[in-house]
Amino acid sequence: MKNKNSIKKELLVACLKFLEIRKQTLLMSLNSIKKDLHSETKSSAGDKHETGRAMLQLEMEKIGKQLLEVQKMEEVIEKITIDKTSSIVCLGSIVITNKQNYFLAISAGEVIINENTYYAISPQTPIGKELLGSKKNDIIKFNNATITAVL
Repeated sequence: MKNKNSIKKELLVACLKFLEIRKQTLLMSLNSIKKDLHSETKSSAGDKHETGRAMLQLEMEKIGKQLLEVQKMEEVIEKITIDKTSSIVCLGSIVITNKQNYFLAISAGEVIINENTYYAISPQTPIGKELLGSKKNDIIKFNNATITAVL
């Protein structure tokens, strides 16, 4: 059984990989849209041309916002200290409950370490808000279920 700090380190690495993949996917999409926009400029004319350009511009704006979100998540990850321990759930805490295991960081989904499943969640998610500030043996009501924080 690994100690909490080594598990936390692996969870952080998994979150960073998640962000890197997300960022690369968005950048590839952005480059593809830029190419499409450039070819749209060279080819069509009239209303169809303007509609196509407008749609591509909207897609670029959407991807730009998603890239900003990735940047914000990277900033959150930078704030997490691996060796920090606390009896109160805070950013960077691993929370073991009687239902699920959570890692309070960013919303990166399911991460499996040593055959144990952890859910990387943001403190802004509904369950994250409930867990934040809780202590060992606190009982949390969430989605009509009772969760006991084991920490």
